[in-house]
Amino acid sequence: MDILFAQIQADLRSNDALRQSGALLQALQQSAAGRDISVIAKSAVEEVIASPASAVSKKLAFDLIRSTRLTSDLWETVCVGIRTDLDFPDPDVSAAAVSILAAIPSHRLGKLITDCNKEISSCFDSVSDNLRFSITETLGCVLARDDLVILCENNISLLDRVSNWWKRIGENMLDKSDVVSKVAFESVGRLFQEFESKRMSRLAGDKLVDSENSVAIRSNWVSWMVDFVWRKRNALMARSVILPVENFRATVYPLVYGVKAVASGSLDVIRKLYKSSGTKNSEVKASEASNAERFLGVSDVVSHLAPFLNSSLDPALIFEVGLNMLYLADVPGGKPEWASASIIAILTLWDRQEFSSARESIVRAVVTNLHLLDLSMQVSLFKRLLLMVKNLRAESDRMHALACICRTALCVDLFAKENVRRGQKPLQGTDIASLFEDVMIKDDLNNVSSKSLFREELVATLVESCFQLSLPLPEQKSSGMESRVIGALAYGTGYGALNWTEPALEVVEVCRPCVKWDCEGRTYAVDCYLKLLVRLCHIYDTRGGVKRVKDGASQDQILNETRLQNLQRELIQALREVNTPRVCARLIWVIAEHIDLEGLDPLLADDPEDPLNIIISNMHKVLFNLDSSAITSNRLQDVQAVLLCAQRLGSRNVRAGQLMIKELEEFRTDGVADSVNKHQSRLILQRIKYILNHPESKWAGVSEARGDYPFSHHKLTVQFYEPAAAQDRKLEGLVHKAILELWRPDPSELTLLLTKGIDSSLLKVPPSASTLSGSSDPCYVEAYHLTDSNDGRITLHLKVLNLTDIELNRVDIRVGLSGPLVFMDGSPQAVRQLRNLNSQDPVLCSVTLGVSHFERSALWVQVLYYPFYGTGAPGEYEGDYTEEDPQVMRQKRSLKTETGEPVILRCQPYKIPLTELLLPHNISPVEYFRLWPSLPAIVEYTGTYTYEGSGFKATAAQQYGSSPFLSGLKSLSSKPFHRVCSHIIRTVAGFQLCYAAKTWYGGFLGMMIFGASEVSTNVDLGDETTTMLCKFVVRASDASITKEIESDLQSWLDDLTDGGVEYMPEEEVKEVAAERLKVSMERIALLKAAKPPPKMPKSDDEEEEKTDDEEDSTEVKENGKENGKPKGPTTLFKLTAEEVESHALQAAVLQEWHMLCKDRTTKVN
Repeated sequence: MDILFAQIQADLRSNDALRQSGALLQALQQSAAGRDISVIAKSAVEEVIASPASAVSKKLAFDLIRSTRLTSDLWETVCVGIRTDLDFPDPDVSAAAVSILAAIPSHRLGKLITDCNKEISSCFDSVSDNLRFSITETLGCVLARDDLVILCENNISLLDRVSNWWKRIGENMLDKSDVVSKVAFESVGRLFQEFESKRMSRLAGDKLVDSENSVAIRSNWVSWMVDFVWRKRNALMARSVILPVENFRATVYPLVYGVKAVASGSLDVIRKLYKSSGTKNSEVKASEASNAERFLGVSDVVSHLAPFLNSSLDPALIFEVGLNMLYLADVPGGKPEWASASIIAILTLWDRQEFSSARESIVRAVVTNLHLLDLSMQVSLFKRLLLMVKNLRAESDRMHALACICRTALCVDLFAKENVRRGQKPLQGTDIASLFEDVMIKDDLNNVSSKSLFREELVATLVESCFQLSLPLPEQKSSGMESRVIGALAYGTGYGALNWTEPALEVVEVCRPCVKWDCEGRTYAVDCYLKLLVRLCHIYDTRGGVKRVKDGASQDQILNETRLQNLQRELIQALREVNTPRVCARLIWVIAEHIDLEGLDPLLADDPEDPLNIIISNMHKVLFNLDSSAITSNRLQDVQAVLLCAQRLGSRNVRAGQLMIKELEEFRTDGVADSVNKHQSRLILQRIKYILNHPESKWAGVSEARGDYPFSHHKLTVQFYEPAAAQDRKLEGLVHKAILELWRPDPSELTLLLTKGIDSSLLKVPPSASTLSGSSDPCYVEAYHLTDSNDGRITLHLKVLNLTDIELNRVDIRVGLSGPLVFMDGSPQAVRQLRNLNSQDPVLCSVTLGVSHFERSALWVQVLYYPFYGTGAPGEYEGDYTEEDPQVMRQKRSLKTETGEPVILRCQPYKIPLTELLLPHNISPVEYFRLWPSLPAIVEYTGTYTYEGSGFKATAAQQYGSSPFLSGLKSLSSKPFHRVCSHIIRTVAGFQLCYAAKTWYGGFLGMMIFGASEVSTNVDLGDETTTMLCKFVVRASDASITKEIESDLQSWLDDLTDGGVEYMPEEEVKEVAAERLKVSMERIALLKAAKPPPKMPKSDDEEEEKTDDEEDSTEVKENGKENGKPKGPTTLFKLTAEEVESHALQAAVLQEWHMLCKDRTTKVN
């Protein structure tokens, strides 16, 4: 191998273009085979890039350096070579030099393009097509990047040049050369896309913080380009038509985006972004185009694109044109025909089985634009779309498409009904039942067992869409795709509070067979269905029977209530056919809670088909069910639900009460019932008998129906883990995500900026920097980091300031690593060379690293500066180099004389906090406590913090709403995982915080913090500083996580609380506790010694008891607990103190959760 490398290097040193290109090709082969070719790269840089060579050799040499790592000195040589080549007479050599600009590291790019701006500008005027192509392609990639926008922020002259280059790229769309024109269209499309989607560019190898100026700069470029496209639209359309047909696709998006931005009015909003930021106003005036002119412009583009939908043979082109025509159909005045032509063309691709790799994209394009079609076409497409969606493989795509289809179904139904109300002719097939009457869908819904999850997804999505419709519709300030749907829904519901119940009623009728399904234990879809049914029964008050006209009911209301009563009767008949034990108890609860008992025929009391008799016989089945199918975990809940039903049903009606007494007496005496159930049955029997004797006191056993369905898995406190429950939770997560993304989407960053203005809180503020250098160092160095958990990256941003009076010609920043960090290019350390540091002039540079696993990590920064760089003063080396190669001798001598001896400054290490590697994990308290015991790895420790002020002040603070604790833990709220603070329990005595987080790598971490409140320990009027104890318990799914935390507990506490809490070893905790206990005992002994005779007034005894209680509570607080000891015996078995504490804690958390956090997220004050 060494011989081969030596041969390649020899060929590179020759001036023969053929030998050089052959050697470079061999080197590229070695690089592709994974061998280290850094030696050859060095030769290539010095012999090809930095020296005159042919265009082919240059191109190959640039390809070679892209595939390997270069030192800072070699990059400097490359930059010098590029500067020289840009002036080279041969345009092909210049084109090769231009092409490498995209690969230059961002910390060198700014200076290079500033130095070469004249040469780069002259490339646009070159007669060579190749050079114009190369400059347009490369700058189109580079200028759209975030790192270049940041450079422009800090350099006004560079900003002017880049703005001019964008104008030249725009003008190149009309270039005489086809390849140049095509690549210019692509570059403009990239600029628009980058701006529209606000994706952070990964080309820079960095995730940068968008600032106010960078948004303004980019919006300036976009507005100029949009204006150019609008003014030159006819010329651009003519130019795109004479491009080769395979290049036409690149021209579609820039044209459509530019024309739509003007037609929809968003151009004026984009202009506000850069004008309000104080940047220089562009010379482009606001568009004076009238509405008619805008509409004509859009229809011209549609006429230009439409022929390609039918005549093209390229599926990708048909799809691109179809998608963009849908985008145009959405502008004010857009025609449904434009959308229907596109959708028909896209669906034809599906039928032709072409473009099969884009099945998901085809369905997504169609379903998200359904609202642009007219009503009859939406109805005709409906059944076909359902079958297409059923065949999609990816579940997230399937969910999104289903959500769109269900929303469209509700939209069509409401819209058609409102049209009929307003006197229009009814359209066939617009009601929900007709839309879902496809034979395959119907069979799927009516089958008892099915292997596909599709029907469960369909029912769940349809029901959740109804719930979204019941909420107030979101406001739409800007016109866009969503505004049409919101408009149609608002038209259909007439903004009436209950108009949504009509389509919901049809939904529960269509989905009725789902209660009979056997879903292998999964209940989520049926739960959704029953939840909607309960809500409708509550709204229409089915307990009270069908209302009459003389009671003030409208015809529609009477019809709807009659339908609901009939549906209830059908569901009662279906009780016998329910196949899932859990669903049976839930269905009994739903029917028994809302059935009209007074409306039953008393003459049918002995008929087994009487609804009440059927309900009670099924309750009997549940209570006495000992089949293996009724798993122990299910039975507990089912029996509880049925006993609750028995009480409420028996309290409402005399006959039901008598039947219930008989059932419950039988259940009490049977061996099936455990002690808790027997006690519960006794209590219920007493209540029912009391109500039978005192009919006016029904309230003792039954309350009004509240429309709440208590069986969703996150509502019940008793839940046991089963595979079916896990599948349910997964399905629920997918459905909720798809529904919320569609009905309540988070506005994009750009939308927020456009609606809320430039002072939006969305613009991120860079984190506070920490100083790494010493106070007397000649260079001041500070750093901060940004994390990107999606890519597993951390970027360190450094600011270097020359504090000396002289200009430093060269400063090297070296960054080394410890822990799981790796540089993105695999090198052991990063070197950044900074040139010409003026006194007091800050210079910025950054380093991006990957993190391989959850572990402590640090970055070690060294600053090397060369006070004699370039002077040659100390470097007069004279020696005998005759035995060595003259070239090596020349290099050594020049190297020594040029750089001189460096001065090395070692900075303090920059530690990456472990908390940065944690991500928020939203979880309900019930799930948290279900998960907590199953986490195997555990670490416990105690921390202390001090707070100012007395207990009296804290008590006063509590009255006025500020928190009487947590003063040492305030910085927790700024941590990235604080958003996942699952719940907080506060009492006057103490507090408990529960956190749930995931590491970047999927490991789960739970943390509880217990502590005493500052009120409980020190109620005096002094102002001394008090020390508080708090207990931390961390559990994790993997021992490596807790091991990493345990290895340095003080650092972990510092990461969590920014140094607010100090770690206290267990021995010290015990010593403090013993000392306090001793003092307390002495006080008690003194009190007992001074105890008055028993016949003294009672107040002194009370005072003594109070003191004892205070001492007890102090001891409990020292251990970081907050719940007292259990009171009273239990009927089941003896619980240990820990179990009682755990149960009490869970009860307190749930109580707190429902009281405080039902509708809002809890925040630590």
